[in-house]
Amino acid sequence: MTAPINDFDDLEDLNYSDYTALDPFFQIIEEGLAGFVDGQHFFDLLAEDVVFAYVISVPGYPRRIEGRRAVAELYRGYGSTMVLRSADELAVHRDHAASVIVLEYAVHGQAVHTGRAYDNHFVSVITIKDRKVTHWRDYLDPVAVFNAIGWPEQ
Repeated sequence: MTAPINDFDDLEDLNYSDYTALDPFFQIIEEGLAGFVDGQHFFDLLAEDVVFAYVISVPGYPRRIEGRRAVAELYRGYGSTMVLRSADELAVHRDHAASVIVLEYAVHGQAVHTGRAYDNHFVSVITIKDRKVTHWRDYLDPVAVFNAIGWPEQ
């Protein structure tokens, strides 16, 4: 099914089926940010000029992405590497004065090429302005990714 994303002037139609591997991630983020941001889907929550910074990540993954379009394009290929089946352990912390929300959460799934389990924990530091995410700083456990995808090769 192809569905337009609200406020995505720079994206024509976004095919949600390209992102189904990330549905548990989208759902836990939407839950954690409920009441703080406007939008129906993860991509709706993002300001057009949002900046994502991946502080602790894995080799080959970008350290910084600017704009909703770039985030959507980066996440489009996720399902060729990992497929998530669930997300949990959500903790929401808010700094009212700084308009910052910190989300702690876990995702669970399977690496596509190895079939190994993927269980990772994240901390996402999210800045909100005018009820949209304007900055996202992400921390994850890279060893969990390496174990799932089989890197480095044994």
